[in-house]
Amino acid sequence: MAGPLDGIKVVELGVWVAGPAAGGILADWGADVVKIEPPSGDPARLFGRILGLQDGSNPPFEMDNRSKRSIVLDLGTEVHRAVAHELISGADVFITNVRPDALQRLGLDYAALAEHNPGLVYGLITGYGETGPDANRPAYDIAAFWARAGVAALLTRPGDVPPFQRGGMGDHLTGMTLAAAVNAALVARARTGTGQLVTTSLYRQGTYTVSFDLNTFLLSGSPISIGQRENMGNPAMNNYAASDGRRFWLVGMEADRHWPPLCRAVNRPEWLSDSRFDTARNRAINARELIAALDVIFATKTLDEWTPIFEAEPELFWSPVNGMEDILGDEQFHAGGGLVDVPDGDSPVPMIATPADFHGTPWAPRSVAPRLGEHTEEILAELRER
Repeated sequence: MAGPLDGIKVVELGVWVAGPAAGGILADWGADVVKIEPPSGDPARLFGRILGLQDGSNPPFEMDNRSKRSIVLDLGTEVHRAVAHELISGADVFITNVRPDALQRLGLDYAALAEHNPGLVYGLITGYGETGPDANRPAYDIAAFWARAGVAALLTRPGDVPPFQRGGMGDHLTGMTLAAAVNAALVARARTGTGQLVTTSLYRQGTYTVSFDLNTFLLSGSPISIGQRENMGNPAMNNYAASDGRRFWLVGMEADRHWPPLCRAVNRPEWLSDSRFDTARNRAINARELIAALDVIFATKTLDEWTPIFEAEPELFWSPVNGMEDILGDEQFHAGGGLVDVPDGDSPVPMIATPADFHGTPWAPRSVAPRLGEHTEEILAELRER
């Protein structure tokens, strides 16, 4: 199962998460990804210790770096910069999230590399974009994606403090966007014979993520209010708790379609003709009263008891609010391809799969993340043979 990118050669100069995530997706899909690391290694190799793992494991690093090959190069030396240039001169794709000013100092900017490899697809992730006053401003996703792009603010209830982002959320979305852009550029190269620079940024990914809100405000001047469950205008689009404390989300987006099955599920058919709740407008006016009534009803059964009742109503859309154990125990998660076995000697390691399948050219990971510099001699030998 070589994958759709079998035969594509990628060189990655990536640090932490966003750049390596893009390279990791390409590696999963079959590309030969050579990861350039400094003698101290990609700083993401510290994640295991940062998380307090005592066994030497590093699950976040494994996620974004499996199936790659690692070469150690000290790009502060002329000799090792020449090796990097030679590697990239024979590559189809170069991926990086190093700041543009540093890339230019190293002679690894697009103009310098394209001069020797005009077919190169150069994928660049920045914090805030290639131009403007903050083009070279350092950024992690919690700054550029989560905070500055408005994601955190739009998830904060009035009067509350902003929630904390989970690790790598913006990085992984941005890496996925760059992987898509790189593949589009490879399609264009097949047509024109010429590579190109493709870019994205953590900031722009963040604003795109909240574009439902941001574009509404841009075009109408009116913000969309931040939902509060106690008075949601559509009580059928809200989260509730069962008697065992497990929460679930009702997703009754279409008022006329989804209200009747909810009334049947909670055994309140009289609500269909109740003047307080008989229309979407009346339900919005009386939302606080209706939500309080639903809270009382849902607290009479466990979620396991509610589940068959909900499932008996095909037009009642809902989902449990899952924790980590729930996801890993979810039959659908496994049936839908959520895990992939990564070869590691005699015992494959289960990991989270990247979220796309190719039914004509299926992919499979080839190895766990490389040790620092594990393939240096192998890659240098390949260069000598060219």
